[in-house]
Amino acid sequence: MDAEVFVHSSVAAVLSQLNSAGMLGDQTTACEAARAALLGGGDFVVWDGSVPSQQLAGIYAARLRRARKRGTETLALPSTVDILTRLEATQVRIGCIFSSDRTWAFMLFFADDASAVLACTGVRRVER
Repeated sequence: MDAEVFVHSSVAAVLSQLNSAGMLGDQTTACEAARAALLGGGDFVVWDGSVPSQQLAGIYAARLRRARKRGTETLALPSTVDILTRLEATQVRIGCIFSSDRTWAFMLFFADDASAVLACTGVRRVER
């Protein structure tokens, strides 16, 4: 997942794509904040390739445990882990919306053909 499929600089193009067929709707409570990040000038990327949802469920369950331990603010991370777990062996594409100030990263999990957003979570980025 090193190569980026596309990075949109046009907020209108991104919103048009994500809102078509309700792609960025109410899958999780982080969707509204992700949409606001785009409207606020955030960047959007979708990485090339796909990953089994069960692999992602394990990764994001570990991230949830670390976030809780460290007190990191998240949006809809538990529900995203639940959604990824229920998908079983489904292949998932991954995208991200970064807020314009880079304080939030919103991970979007798409159907393998990128026709639908399956889940969305947000994590407040820690300054180092």
